[in-house]
Order: sequence, then structure tokens, then C-alpha cells
Amino acid sequence: MEAALERKPLEKPPREIIFDGAFEARLIALACSDAPEGNRRWTVRLLADKAGELKYAESVSHMTVQRVLKKTNLILTSAIIGKSPPKGAQPL
Repeated sequence: MEAALERKPLEKPPREIIFDGAFEARLIALACSDAPEGNRRWTVRLLADKAGELKYAESVSHMTVQRVLKKTNLILTSAIIGKSPPKGAQPL
């Protein structure tokens, strides 16, 4: 009975968390900012490159950026990313 109630010791330690809430917040703030000069809007690859450049993490893949944006329902193709819609605007 004691063996059923006791946890088995871990063979290897749990993986370290690299992309925490602070990373996600900085990434979302970056996505809501104006796109770099020469670009109409942010892309996941541009965001990944800029996040790596700004040292948000050791390295950031475009798929990680995509997962964070999907989790927060942030759509890069929307005309009003991170901004309040103008008064009287129709919902998307």
C-alpha cells in the first residue's frame, strides 16, 4: 500500500522553462509595435529574428513565435494589431 502512495523518483530532472510569461509579454508587445522600416507588418520570422536580436532568449524559432501568437489569438494580418479599434468600426 505504501508503494502505491509514494512517488517514483525522477530519473532525469524536468526540462528548464525557457519561454515564460515574461518572454510572451515582451513578444506580444513587440508584435503590437510598428513593423520595422521596409516592412508593412510583422511576420513570425521577423519577430523571431528581432526577439533573438533583443536577447529575449538564447535563440527563438519562428514556430515558437507562432505558438505564442496562436495561444493569445493575436493575428498579424489584422489591421488593428494591439490597438483599440476606431469608434464606430465594424467588428471583424
